[in-house]
Amino acid sequence: MSILRRAQQWSTFSTIWHIYDAKWQDPYLSAEKIKLYLMGIHKPIYHPMNYCGDHVIVINSKDIALRGDEWRKRVYFHHTTYIGGASWTLAWELHNKNPTLIVTKAVYRALKGNLQRRHTMQRLHVFPDENVPEEMLQNVSNQIKQLRPVPVRLDQIPKEEVEQFPKLLAYPEDYILK
Repeated sequence: MSILRRAQQWSTFSTIWHIYDAKWQDPYLSAEKIKLYLMGIHKPIYHPMNYCGDHVIVINSKDIALRGDEWRKRVYFHHTTYIGGASWTLAWELHNKNPTLIVTKAVYRALKGNLQRRHTMQRLHVFPDENVPEEMLQNVSNQIKQLRPVPVRLDQIPKEEVEQFPKLLAYPEDYILK
């Protein structure tokens, strides 16, 4: 077997660690993308009953963005298995309690139909900020592209770039702003 084929075979069967930045991303759309890497669907050897998925590290889960007014209207159900133990928690309340839970629940929901989703979820590592243990960061070899770019705040744009931006309207010299 040639060296090229050997490397190709090794990369196909190896477990890779990916990192995904969830800042300003919709957790439910991101979950569909993360699911592909957790289950190993992106690999040519994929089979639903094979252990061919990869590890995914999700950072900045405290900075996720839900669409519209989902922070106020989306509810999460939990039951303690005791009589009267049903509870519904609003998304913003759940996010204040644990900023990693919404992303975790979104990925778990995206894995619906996967017979091994409890085992697959063990390869998902969610962190509320960028503080990831060094042992995990040493394993990372790929970054999953974000669904949409993170906007830059206006106060963080350099002054030179603002001055070079083309002006749509030139006010006269004697114009007074009120």
